[in-house]
This record gives sequence, structure tokens and C-alpha cells, in this order.
Amino acid sequence: MSDAGPGARPRVALETAFLTSGLPQGERLPAAEAMARQVERRGAEPAFVGVVGGEPVVGIDRAGLERLSRVGGKASTRDLPLAAARGADAGTTVAATLFIAYRAGVGVAATGGIGGVHPGDGPLDESADLLELARTPIVIVCSGAKAILDLPATLERLETQGVTVVGWRTDELPAFWWAASGLSLPGRVDEPEDAAEVARAARELGLPGAVVICVPPPPEAALDPEEGERAVARADADAKDLGIGGPDLTPFLLARVAELTEGRSLRANLALLANNAGVAAEIATAGAAGGA
Repeated sequence: MSDAGPGARPRVALETAFLTSGLPQGERLPAAEAMARQVERRGAEPAFVGVVGGEPVVGIDRAGLERLSRVGGKASTRDLPLAAARGADAGTTVAATLFIAYRAGVGVAATGGIGGVHPGDGPLDESADLLELARTPIVIVCSGAKAILDLPATLERLETQGVTVVGWRTDELPAFWWAASGLSLPGRVDEPEDAAEVARAARELGLPGAVVICVPPPPEAALDPEEGERAVARADADAKDLGIGGPDLTPFLLARVAELTEGRSLRANLALLANNAGVAAEIATAGAAGGA
């Protein structure tokens, strides 16, 4: 599970879509710094993943992060050839982050929330994250799928694709900004060593997909579920009224929910990003110590 050699710190891949579209401009670099601190405090090396000058990079430096924070664009797996051909800069979604990180030998990654199935009666709108999770054998630490999504459908799709999903000290799928969705998970882990052992077993079995570790947001920052559900419903209705869809939908919904909750969802988002990075580092160091 670890890419660290003898005496080296294990690396934790960190996605960068939040640097280019997921957070307000003024919060982007402070969020990256908070994530990096949490990883370093637990004995691992933060490795931000993105595309800089057309090159996929695992371990973007401060100058590169500043550059990405001004870009405003993001790349999923399908976009990587275009970004490479054009010499573009882009933050990477979960899908692209996993694709790049795994091929660089990194075994653990962290994000805020994975993408999934969007609600609605129109054409199917489903994140490429789900496909990449089914075909990339890596550990991804998240707070479940984003609460703007159809969480039951997303969890069902992960099950259908054979993706192992477990709770971190919880038996329920977190709902991103709040702790519980009411959806039961097939298993849980309570210590980093437990998560590292699940990952090791998955690799020994030859399973092709990821192990998804779902971490509830820190209690002190979590959004009240009723407030969150009302805000998500209102934001979704606003998006439909405005005809917003495709890649513009998620950034719009995140920003609109933050507005409707007077910034409380943003504070929850920042807290869970840092917390998830820390949990990922604990799992990576446990895996390195145990040879996973």
C-alpha cells in the first residue's frame, strides 16, 4: 500500500479540484496548507496532485499550488490528454487524482467528498469518480459522497461495481457536511491499522478497485442535518431554474449551499478536508509500518 522506501515517509495524494473550483479564492491556499500540516504531523508526506504546464505532477510545490489556485479549471480523467496536449494547468478531480497517484506508486489519497450520481429525472449525470474507484486499487479517504448527490444511488453504484466502502469509526455513510445519512455501510474500521489491513487484504485478493474509507466531518464543524437538507434542496431547485448542469453544477451547488447556510457548510468543508488528510496519513503510516 505504501510507496515509501526504507526510512522514507509514505506519501499521501491530495486532490486539487478544491484549489481551482471547489472553494472561494481566499480559502484555497489556506485549505491546502491545513491539509499539508495534518499529513506532516502524522509522519507522512503531502503530495498534491494536479496538472502543471500539461504535466501530471504528484507532489506540487508551493509555487505550483499558487499557480493552480488562480486557474479556475479542473480536469477529470478524460481531460488529461487535452491538458497535456495544450500545456494547460488544472486541478484534478478525485478520478484524475487517483489515476495519476496510483501510477506514481502512491497507495493512499484524501479528498473532501467523492462524486457520484446526481439526482433528477433527466439524462443520467454520474461522476467519473465512480468508474475510477472501480478500476484503481488505491485507498481513498473521504467524507462519503457530496451531500448534493443522490446518496442511496451512489452507494448502490459503488456496491454494483465491487468497490469496498467502510466507515471510519461509524456504521453509516457520512453525508459530507453532516455525520450520518441513514445509509448503513457493510463494515467499519476504528484504527489506522484496521484500515491498512483491509487495504492489504484487498490487494492480496487482487481486487481491481479502491478501498473507500468514509470519515464523518469533525463534530464541532458538522452542519445540522435539517439545515443542510433544506439548503441542498433549495440549491438544487435554483440550479434547475437557471439551467445549470454538467461540470458547472457541482461548483454552483457548493457555493449556493454555502450562501444559504451563511458559511456554515464552507466551514464544515474546510474542517473535513484537513481531517480527512490527517486520517489518510495515519493509514499510510500504519500501512508502511506493517508492510502493507
